[in-house]
Formats: sequence, structure tokens, C-alpha cells
Amino acid sequence: MLLVYTHKITPRLTYVFKQLCQSILGVQVKFTSTIEDFIAHDSIKMSYTKQPLSHELFVRSHTLLFENGITDLDLTIQKWGDTVGFFPTGERSDLPFDIFAASFYLLSRYEEYLPHVKDPYGRFTSKESLAFKYQFLDQPVVDIWAYELKKIISQKFPEFIFPQKKYSKQIIIDVPQAYKYKKLGFLRTLGGTFLDIFNLQFSDLYQRYLVLFGLKRDPFDTFNWIIANQKKSSIKFNVFFLIGNYSTFDKNISTNKKKFVSLIKSMADYCNVGLKVSYFGVKDLSVLKTEKKKIENILNYDLKISRNSYSKINLPEAYRHLLELEIFDDYTLGYIDQLGFRAGTCTAFKYYDLDFETATPLTLHPYHCLDDALLKYKSELDKTQKLQELIKKIKKVNGTFTSVFHNYTLSGREQWRGFRKLFKIILEH
Repeated sequence: MLLVYTHKITPRLTYVFKQLCQSILGVQVKFTSTIEDFIAHDSIKMSYTKQPLSHELFVRSHTLLFENGITDLDLTIQKWGDTVGFFPTGERSDLPFDIFAASFYLLSRYEEYLPHVKDPYGRFTSKESLAFKYQFLDQPVVDIWAYELKKIISQKFPEFIFPQKKYSKQIIIDVPQAYKYKKLGFLRTLGGTFLDIFNLQFSDLYQRYLVLFGLKRDPFDTFNWIIANQKKSSIKFNVFFLIGNYSTFDKNISTNKKKFVSLIKSMADYCNVGLKVSYFGVKDLSVLKTEKKKIENILNYDLKISRNSYSKINLPEAYRHLLELEIFDDYTLGYIDQLGFRAGTCTAFKYYDLDFETATPLTLHPYHCLDDALLKYKSELDKTQKLQELIKKIKKVNGTFTSVFHNYTLSGREQWRGFRKLFKIILEH
């Protein structure tokens, strides 16, 4: 067990130390402000304050973990070996940067509470992030920093044996629209027909009626293929169904359609099924509550996992709504246009509410690869290379690689050709 001495034990401090030491390195951690208890401790220990007490492991603390509220911090990003660091500590510190304060800044999504420009959907964009501006979005810096701490501990306490942690993966299947042509209802089918004719898209019109007459499989209906791969995999896929009301933003099949309900039930026989919160459900607690109840009635068990439409997060309301409805695992955190690490990590972590200064029971599972983000790489070779580079970085810190594919991505049609192969690369790793 690691004992940490600090002049003041705060919620921020305990939160981030537990994440780096316990969740990433697997080392239990306790805290003390009593010098006598610290001196008497006979296992690994470190001081996190302004001055070292003796010759123990020492990291000079930044003020961030002892503050309340949000201020506009002056950050200077500096090179640190093959990575970067901020909040420099000075010569006497065993680490050149306060990795705990820096990790808290990234994990709490501190920057998303500060003034920023949102996109048309009201989202915090990758280009607004510190990681994008200083070119470390492609690194799980929080995990890398934790392993730098591990090196220092091993040097100071060579007899201490760290527990072994292994690389893992999570597969997310997003289902915003189960079928492209089937089960849309008369008016939507009629409207789609007129649009195909008006836009001279006769190929789409032909495909539409082949599907409607049962002569061809609906292009979005990739669920048999997903189940076949689930049966071969040792990990359970997380499949998120949108069941919100039809709107400008949400266009899935109505749950009044028995075939759609049957599909959700059959997927739940093989995979973990969760709720894809609708665009309006992200903002409105009453809408979210209705959607939660609706999917629980279909599944016949309490909803455990969720993911927001359009990867949209309104901080702090979106997460507080989940907590209020006792949904404790969310898979929304990531960027739609960039591969990488929105929170600087490839390890799940608890949501920290900066307004209430408390760690919550809500676990955030950040994703690192969305299928749309791979489209900017033109060739299949480039896509494969970027994907494998990302996996390699996560393997290096024994993290969890989380990817998001949509059901239509796996159709192999048009721009999605080759994406089944990319999906299988992730499975095989």
C-alpha cells in the first residue's frame, strides 16, 4: 500500500490519486496529514506538498488539487521525453511535473467548463481542446504519467512488486437507425420514394423496393453478422439502441414495430444492450426518463449502460441526469472527428462534479476510435495503420481500447468498404 502525506486531504486529491495509483497501477493508496503516521509507515510512501519531509519519494504539489471552483489557469505545455507535461515542479521533486494536478485537469474535463466555441450541435470540439492544440491528443498521457510514477517507485522501493495489468478492449455498436428502408412506416417510405425520384437517385429507389419486397437484405441490417462475431469473441459487445421519438435529429424505427422490439430482445440474448439517449433526451431529464423506462420494459431488466446521440455531452447536466436515474456507466466521451484520448486516458474513471467538488458513482468509459473519424484516411492501408498505431499505444500502458462502430458501418457499402476488416483487426488484437 502507498501512503501519501499531504498538508491537506481534499476530494480532488483523493480522486486523482486513486485513479492513477489504484485504477491504472493497481496499488492501494491511503492519505495522511500526520507526520508521525507517515514516518511509521513501513511500505512505499510519498509526500505531496511544497517541501519534502526527508528522503522519501516527493512530488511538489501544484495548488489545483487544493482549490475549489474553476479558474482560468495559465498552462505551459513542455516536452517530457516522448510525451508532454504541464505544471512543472522544480528540481527537488522526483517528477518534473505535477502529474496529479495535470491528470485532474484532463479527467475532470476542466477545460470544458471554461468558455469555448461549440459546434452546431452544441458540442465541445477536438480543436478547442488543450490536447489538440499542443499535439498530444494521440497519447494516453494520464496512463503514461502513471507509468512514469511506477518507474520512480520501483527505483526508490525495488522490493515492491506491482500487480500485473493486461490490455483489454471494448466494442461499441451504435444503432441510431436499425433499418434503412424496412419498417419505416407508410409516410416515411412515401417521402423517401419521392426524394429518390426528385434527386434522380434511381439506384437508391431500386434498392429500396428490392428490400421492401423481400428480395434483398436491408443494408443497415448487419445484426446477424454482429451476432456471428459476438459468438466468436471472449468479450461482450455493448450495443446501444436509439428508441427516442422521431425528430429532425433522431430517425430510428418506432418501438411500436414488433420486429424492432424483437431485434432489441434478440441482441440482448448475446450482447450487453444499452440506451442510445436521443438528442432531446440528452438535454431533458423527463425525456430521458421516458426512454429509460421504455427500453427497460423491452429488456425486462434495469438499464445499466448508456451513450448519447451525436456524442453530445452538456456538462454537468448530462451526467447529473444519468446519476439521478441511476445509470452508472456511460460510453459517450470521445471525439467524432479525431482518433485519440479526449480525457487523456485509456482507463475508465469516475465522473468528478466540479460544481459540487465530489467524485460520483458514474463511471465514464472514454472511446478512442469512432468509425467516422477513420473516414479522413483515404486508403484502407492508412486506416489500418492508424488503427494499429492507436492499439499499440494503448497496449504499451495496458489500457482498454474502446471503439465505436455503427450498424450501417458494417454493411460494406460505399464509403464503408473495408470497415468489417478493421472491426476484425480490433477483435483479433
